[in-house]
Amino acid sequence: MKICVFGAASAAIDQKYIVAVEALTEQMARRGHSLVFGAGGSGLMGAAARGTKRGGGYIHGVIPNFFREERLESIFGECDKLTFTETMAERKTTMEDDCDAFIIVPGGIGTLEEFFEVITLKQLGRHTKAIAFYDLDGYYDTLEAFMHEMSEKKFMAEACHEMYKIFTDADALFDYLEHYTADEVSTRELKNTN
Repeated sequence: MKICVFGAASAAIDQKYIVAVEALTEQMARRGHSLVFGAGGSGLMGAAARGTKRGGGYIHGVIPNFFREERLESIFGECDKLTFTETMAERKTTMEDDCDAFIIVPGGIGTLEEFFEVITLKQLGRHTKAIAFYDLDGYYDTLEAFMHEMSEKKFMAEACHEMYKIFTDADALFDYLEHYTADEVSTRELKNTN
């Protein structure tokens, strides 16, 4: 299975997140899965790539040309395949199209934007891929509370909570992805907030 991992590019984050994501993706690779990611060499993107490489997995990095030209971010140097895109939108589309499932590890605004794009596309019936959070040290507790507030106040259908799962245990996360079957909820149900 090709798994897209969305996560922080920041090198300033606590080392505990780096260690945990390296371990997660090493396990992912040892279970026979490959990595699709944003090609960054630092933060949790770099950690995801290093863990996958250590586990013997295949790595497809996707990054816009301007990151290289403007030296905005280091590029992981050991990708098996490296795709350069013209825009951030093309980068996301390439990653989304090339994977079978998504894992969201801790991240900032870019990671949240990626999550909201893939859940919106799922809500609209554009894909039926599994979406899983790896919630380290309660990082996504506030986001999950806000997601429930949105549905309680009818800004989001209650059924949308079934489109993603949150895990604190890597084994449980991979069991979910490996046994995932597409949701039977219709787009109409996911859009209905009545």
